[in-house]
Amino acid sequence: MSAQLKDKVVFITGASRGIGREIALRCARDGAKVVLAAKTAEQHPTLEGTIHSVAKEVEQAGGVALPLQLDVRQEEMVQAAVAKAVETFGGIDILVNNASAIFIAPTLQTPMKRFDLIHSVNVRGTFLCSQTCVPHLAKAKNPHILNLSPPMNRKSKWFKDYLAYTMSKYGMSMCTLGMAEEFKAAGIAVNSLWPRTTIATAAVEVNFPKEVYQASRKPTIVADAAYEILTSDSRSTTGNFFMDEDLLRSKGVTDFSSYAMNPKFPLFPDVYVDA
Repeated sequence: MSAQLKDKVVFITGASRGIGREIALRCARDGAKVVLAAKTAEQHPTLEGTIHSVAKEVEQAGGVALPLQLDVRQEEMVQAAVAKAVETFGGIDILVNNASAIFIAPTLQTPMKRFDLIHSVNVRGTFLCSQTCVPHLAKAKNPHILNLSPPMNRKSKWFKDYLAYTMSKYGMSMCTLGMAEEFKAAGIAVNSLWPRTTIATAAVEVNFPKEVYQASRKPTIVADAAYEILTSDSRSTTGNFFMDEDLLRSKGVTDFSSYAMNPKFPLFPDVYVDA
């Protein structure tokens, strides 16, 4: 297989662990230049991974890494990180808006501090990073923005138990819907990607029962699906809400067993996915 992302500059938020890390490693195997933009620069007491540990993995996988500590809520930090990426690598070809905050609770149990956090990270962070990168993406040959956000399912069951979180994730998806059309003339693709099942990340491990973690798939499935999107033609593949499994099936994948955390557990559908 040709290295389609060789020398491409890929800016990934939330890249210190989980899905962001896996996307970074998948791009690195092509020889991409990967900007690892995340908050964790020093080892967390309970969470694995830092931008520096992932940078070493990216280099080992064949890529070039630029680890940058970044809080996507801070406008000046985002602008500085993008400027550093452009200064170091000469431009930006791809932006992956992976950074996300989760808080699963009904309305009366949602402190406004948590409401503000998930909206500032998920919606504002996605909007800000996209806004800052677009002038550089517009100069790229095959520019992509990929948001890790769900298809906008209007069924009330997805709103009633965790309204604030749903609003924040759908806000990311609204960025996809609007920016895909807004930047179509510039040839910038904007798509969303969401897993059909829960993914074995720290967020699932912390916020869901342990059985759900065992019934999840590995983050590699999302990374493999992301790769298919990021290597597609930006002028013809935009404004889509992809599901990882469906996309990979369309590319000829039939055996998904290697992605399972524990094949003995029936897979657990992710939120916003009608089983």
